[in-house]
Amino acid sequence: MSTIRLHRTTSLTPEQYVAGLTDFGPARSKLFANSADADLKVHDRGPLHADVTEGSGGIWERLHYDWSDPDHVVLTTTDSNVWGGASGHIYHFTRRLDGSTDIDVVVVRDGKNLKGWILGLVLRTVGRGVLEKAFENSVKAMEARSAAVSRAIGSPHSAHPAPAARLKFGPAASQHETSACQLPN
Repeated sequence: MSTIRLHRTTSLTPEQYVAGLTDFGPARSKLFANSADADLKVHDRGPLHADVTEGSGGIWERLHYDWSDPDHVVLTTTDSNVWGGASGHIYHFTRRLDGSTDIDVVVVRDGKNLKGWILGLVLRTVGRGVLEKAFENSVKAMEARSAAVSRAIGSPHSAHPAPAARLKFGPAASQHETSACQLPN
């Protein structure tokens, strides 16, 4: 079993990130490269949960999304062609005094067959960088989407990114932007 911990600081509010995380629309792959639009199937969706199958490159998993706690989102793997057991993702959001948000993610990969065990070993060693880059890209994509919405509605709170290596960004989005970020692309 592989457990990988990731961290980023962002200008997004927890609500904005959760809105992107739970956007199962046709452009999901623009936010999450490992979720190919052709492989995405929403089985059930409620106001604070979803049951979704997603994946790419021949690897898929069915996940139960629970965002009933706005600062703690849990994705539990309920079925997969490679992952089983305790597999899933946990997102924890911490609001900072400067208006930014710390996002801490725990990814658990418990292989259920030979392919899953090998992939778990790869993730535990050289694959960690791939997950870090994918997470960084999803944060950047959501920040860009938030900034575009801000510009479209004429908000004075558009994001002004600092050096990308630090991934710390400008003022947090206004409440109006949080609602607007839930609009489809």
